[in-house]
Amino acid sequence: MSEPEKSTPANWERQVLEKLALSAIQEQRRTRQWGILFKTLGFLYLFIVLFLAAGWFRGDGVAIPKAHTALVDLQGVIASDKASADSVIGSLQNAFEDKKTKGVILRINSPGGSPVQAGQIYDEIRRLRALYPKIPLYAVVDDICASGGYYVAAGADKIFVDKASIVGSIGVLMDGFGFTQTMEKLGVERRLLTAGENKGFLDPFSPVDPDQQAFARQMLEEIHSQFIGVVREGRGKRLKETPEMFSGLVWSGEKSIQLGLADGFGNVESVARDVIKAKDIVDYTRQESLAERLAGRLGAAMAKAWAPFGQPGVNLR
Repeated sequence: MSEPEKSTPANWERQVLEKLALSAIQEQRRTRQWGILFKTLGFLYLFIVLFLAAGWFRGDGVAIPKAHTALVDLQGVIASDKASADSVIGSLQNAFEDKKTKGVILRINSPGGSPVQAGQIYDEIRRLRALYPKIPLYAVVDDICASGGYYVAAGADKIFVDKASIVGSIGVLMDGFGFTQTMEKLGVERRLLTAGENKGFLDPFSPVDPDQQAFARQMLEEIHSQFIGVVREGRGKRLKETPEMFSGLVWSGEKSIQLGLADGFGNVESVARDVIKAKDIVDYTRQESLAERLAGRLGAAMAKAWAPFGQPGVNLR
């Protein structure tokens, strides 16, 4: 029987090199695997962020219960680039169309805004109520429900307020500025060219034209009459009219109940629980996608850039 082969220096060095090479390969594999894992997690995180930012799905992650109260928010000034009719109407339509909706709450915290936008929301509320007669809609007021905000609320079945809420301001205004005396002091000459004798209607850099001023007042009275008609239609016999009711004044929530402008005290939770009898609340408020937000800001910026400085506008606020 032959003796075991003795290790030579060359064999020993080769074995060490093989072990080192094998360790290096294993380390590279582990590094590559961890790299793939972190890259995958990074791409997944980025995808979720973009998904949420684009508004492709609801981010609350709440499963819609069988019977629930639908919530739609109307927050801020009612305008085409903020609390717009398109946004609020789309949210209301989704809330009413869901077969699991037992009642809808429109939570309002708005000083008013565009009579056109407010009117479109009011008309859609009336249409949806007629289309879904078994689903009630209640307006719940937070801090303020004034002017155009109240125009919208008048379409609800009932209006609930906090005792310190601000309610009312049933009036219309057109605001602007006049710079004629300032221009005279600065030695600035106004050069306005128009085709049409009233194209420079209430131009802030020109003296007030009595005929144009009278025309503007007549237009405001017409829109004010429309506003009053909406309030009377929506509130009906509950309204206790006073000489000041349609003068543009505002009242506390407590006083608004006494005047018939509101029906009682309540918040979103109490109305869902005690009035609608469905304490589970699902928010249907439409969230703008990233593209919509960018487009809205761009449109608003362009409108401001092109609009004449101080141009008067009609507002329900």
